[in-house]
Amino acid sequence: MHSSGFLKVFAIIALISLLFDWYIHSGLKTLTADWQSNLWRNVVLWGYLITSVGVTALFLIGFGAFSTASGMRPFHEWMLSLFLTFFITKLVFIIVLSLGDLGRFFVGVFNLISDSGRVAGQPAFPGRRKFISEIAVLVAAVPFTSFFYAMLKGKYDYKLHKTTLYFDDLPDAFDGFTITQLSDIHSGSFDNTEAMQRGIDLAKAQKSDLFVFTGDLVNNAASEIEPYIDRFGQIKAPYGQFSILGNHDYGDYIHWDNMQEKAANLDKLKQHHKALGYRLLLDENVTIEKGGQSISLIGIQNWGKGFIQIGDLNKALQDVPQDAFKILLSHDPTHWEEQVRYNPTTIHLTLSGHTHGAQFGVEIPGFRWSPVKYRYVDWAGLANENNRYLYVNRGFGFLAFSGRLGIWPEVTVIELKKKVV
Repeated sequence: MHSSGFLKVFAIIALISLLFDWYIHSGLKTLTADWQSNLWRNVVLWGYLITSVGVTALFLIGFGAFSTASGMRPFHEWMLSLFLTFFITKLVFIIVLSLGDLGRFFVGVFNLISDSGRVAGQPAFPGRRKFISEIAVLVAAVPFTSFFYAMLKGKYDYKLHKTTLYFDDLPDAFDGFTITQLSDIHSGSFDNTEAMQRGIDLAKAQKSDLFVFTGDLVNNAASEIEPYIDRFGQIKAPYGQFSILGNHDYGDYIHWDNMQEKAANLDKLKQHHKALGYRLLLDENVTIEKGGQSISLIGIQNWGKGFIQIGDLNKALQDVPQDAFKILLSHDPTHWEEQVRYNPTTIHLTLSGHTHGAQFGVEIPGFRWSPVKYRYVDWAGLANENNRYLYVNRGFGFLAFSGRLGIWPEVTVIELKKKVV
């Protein structure tokens, strides 16, 4: 089944891209006008057109063959990513070139009005200067090379994020207790198993006391995780491995022939969690015991603002002592914002994912930005409201755009410490 609405949007974008090609071609003609070699001039001009139009054609062909029965595959993600890379590169080139052309326009208008500063017989509007095209090429090379790095290397450039949190009421036995968190594996997107293994090895190397996975094991279908069960099953922790479901795990984004088929897919995915060695928490809680003391680990099904909302926090909290130290696994950080941070029951720490940090942005000391900030208040790292903490994992995998730039895939380690009064 095809989504005609999406195809229409893609066709319009592709048409815009072809219009870009016409304008960029004129800029490249200016750039190569004084080249001595006709061969190299034709290589640049025709090479650009063939490559750019070819990428647009592959993009349309790829999504023309897209089926909502199986969802987006690595092939579709690569076609989309290549198209976006060229589209954004072309847009940057056009912005620089158009600024130069705008300057030419104003000079021409001024010459026409004033009739001054013109040599007899010369046109009022000056010709495009070569250095403008040179600047456009240099500036456009930045997003072009950056996006290719994101697709070839960045999406497997795993980063370790360590955070230490202090609590007054942490049981003494859990002072120094460590938790490794992964989120948003999106196994249906992987295209380099050995590169992905480096992230698993990084998680294993932390040797944390507890391992948790906070949702989106697959893009859509349970079968997507099957080639990697043995690999992710390598992650073990002395106090267990626990998991929850994310919005993509319910199969809501592809077409099913009937509801029974969709339900069977979810049941199969739950069995895969068991095969991975993960205890899947479905609106329930478990007690983690150490040294004669305990903490409560709570896991709910997906609840997200603008997404599926079937998680039941009250059900998950049943039989949890009011004074227990509580850690909640909840895929979408908007659940913490809407239901957890002001809840009458104190939940000390919530671990989430979901946002991926948009897989694109800037994170440097003192400054952090991603376009996802305009959708989510808490989109990466730590948030705190009256000593109720939320940690948002940036995601292990990737989806749609087959790359990461600036917001790298994450392995999280959180250490719990007793606050010394």
